[in-house]
Amino acid sequence: MKSLTCLVLALLLASAARAADAPDLQSRTPHYHASYQVAADGTAVETHEWSQTILKDSALEGAKRATVSHSSSAQKADILTAYTRKADGRRIDVPKENFQVEVNSGRGGNTPAFSDWTTVSVLFPDVAVGDTVVIGYRITDIEPMFPGRFSASNLFYRDSAYDDLRVRIEYPVTMEPLMEARGMSEQRGGAGEGRAFVEWRWSNPVATKSKRRDWSVFDPEKEVGYAFSSFRSHAEIAAAYGARALPKAAVTERLARLAGEIVKGRTVPREQARALYEWVATTITYGGNCIGVGAVVPRDLPFVLDNKMGDCKDHATLLQALLAARGIRSTQALINAGALYRLPRIPLAFSVNHVINYLPDFNLFVDSTSESTPFGMLPFSVQDKPVLLVEGHRDGLRTPAQPRARNQQTMRSRMKVAADGSVSGSVEILQSGSDAVGARAWARKMSREAQDELVKNMFRRMGVIGNGSLEKDDPTALTDSYRYKANFQAEKFMKPSGAGAFYVFPPLSLANNILGAVQSVSDPEIDTDTACHGGHMVEEYSIELPARTKVLAIPGDIKVANQTLSYQASYKLKGRVLTARRVLDDPTPGNVCAPAFVAEQRKVAEKVIENLKEQVLYK
Repeated sequence: MKSLTCLVLALLLASAARAADAPDLQSRTPHYHASYQVAADGTAVETHEWSQTILKDSALEGAKRATVSHSSSAQKADILTAYTRKADGRRIDVPKENFQVEVNSGRGGNTPAFSDWTTVSVLFPDVAVGDTVVIGYRITDIEPMFPGRFSASNLFYRDSAYDDLRVRIEYPVTMEPLMEARGMSEQRGGAGEGRAFVEWRWSNPVATKSKRRDWSVFDPEKEVGYAFSSFRSHAEIAAAYGARALPKAAVTERLARLAGEIVKGRTVPREQARALYEWVATTITYGGNCIGVGAVVPRDLPFVLDNKMGDCKDHATLLQALLAARGIRSTQALINAGALYRLPRIPLAFSVNHVINYLPDFNLFVDSTSESTPFGMLPFSVQDKPVLLVEGHRDGLRTPAQPRARNQQTMRSRMKVAADGSVSGSVEILQSGSDAVGARAWARKMSREAQDELVKNMFRRMGVIGNGSLEKDDPTALTDSYRYKANFQAEKFMKPSGAGAFYVFPPLSLANNILGAVQSVSDPEIDTDTACHGGHMVEEYSIELPARTKVLAIPGDIKVANQTLSYQASYKLKGRVLTARRVLDDPTPGNVCAPAFVAEQRKVAEKVIENLKEQVLYK
């Protein structure tokens, strides 16, 4: 009986564990079928059909509508089937009045400036919990994204339930594609007349809950999915892009004249390059291009100049042409501006989704789509990433991470507490590196009214009555250093009588602080790579207390460090003035932190947080 009892208990515990790991499913997918008929020119006819069974009321709103989108100039779309299957088996086809077509087109039938995408929305009739909605559609390419090339990929997550998932790709054997599947069964064979096929299948009837909360670094090859590509290398992707992009960077008389005007008075090539970069970054606003192959082909430069607008490809092409007009070498470079920090094993065209420039004479990458990033720096989203040079490709090339020593911040707080417990003072911020770039961008966009109300609104959000003024240096220059300061007055900082306590903490949230920095690594459940960066932070405080206040205790000095993080703080009371100095140094070398690295940082961070929670006790 004892053995039976133990067995029953073990089964119960296992069942409870599975229940804890199971997500609260709102819906499930009985079937998802996709097929691609790929032609030698890189076009394809793709057919999709999927169903969704609604399990909870919360899923109803989203399940009632499905959308199918396509580029009108490069594709055509057909809805093949759409219906609601009731829980009792009845089928209700979507009536024609339940289709809504939205078309982006130019005025008078002309080509649109931004997007030619057409979206068909399907409203399923009479959907209730327990019902299943089904839709099937076909998208036919008119023009290939890259002539003679085709690539496709998809991911499927284990926290969703799939009963029958199938993907089939038929292709010419002369294409000789690279392919892989992860977690899926695979079948390959001939499809007749010089064609072959691959089919992948997967089912996931019992979904498992995802514990991941940070998606700042993502590796798709750790997920269930597939990849198929006729590109044999990443260099071929760069070459395919360059074949149509580089001719558009030709130097014309208009561009040569413009480049001369921009660099007027400058003779040093690097300073000329800076002037051209800053002109493009601050003059050409961002405007997307979702018109057929416009997703991978830049616009003609006269359009970009006439409208002072363009997407990343247009920025990079224009800057390359302007630099060439002054005899400065550059090339365009393809990169992922999202969460991918390494290239996939199978070369996929859309693993790179952004275009920047590389200036080999200065060994500099620049991204002129960022209107606030100084020459010689990159936005965080494209730092420490693999990059594909369109000309002179080199395997393994990466953009640099922001040098840790350049990311510095000093916060100086001066406060004087009156006898009634009110406080007045100032907070001054001095920054260099990425934070300074962000602060300058914030300051440039701030209206005079917002500046006047800034301090008052900050106190209001804290539930405090207070006001003050903001002083800031001119933010217009594209440089990576900045200074700003707030003067303030606020009520009820301390109790005017009796015993009390207060934290030594920035009185205004004008910038990130040490507490915020260490809290970012304090989560013990971080078990994936995360985006990160190093830096140096200093906080200095001077707090003058009322004459009749007796200080009973102040926080203790501390010095704690390991190879991943260091912190030291000192607190001194001299007469009525309490001073404090805190220093946090983060030597993180790149933009990706492994879980083990963060775990080591957490050992220091926990002690830092304990110190920051200590209070000044007074009577």
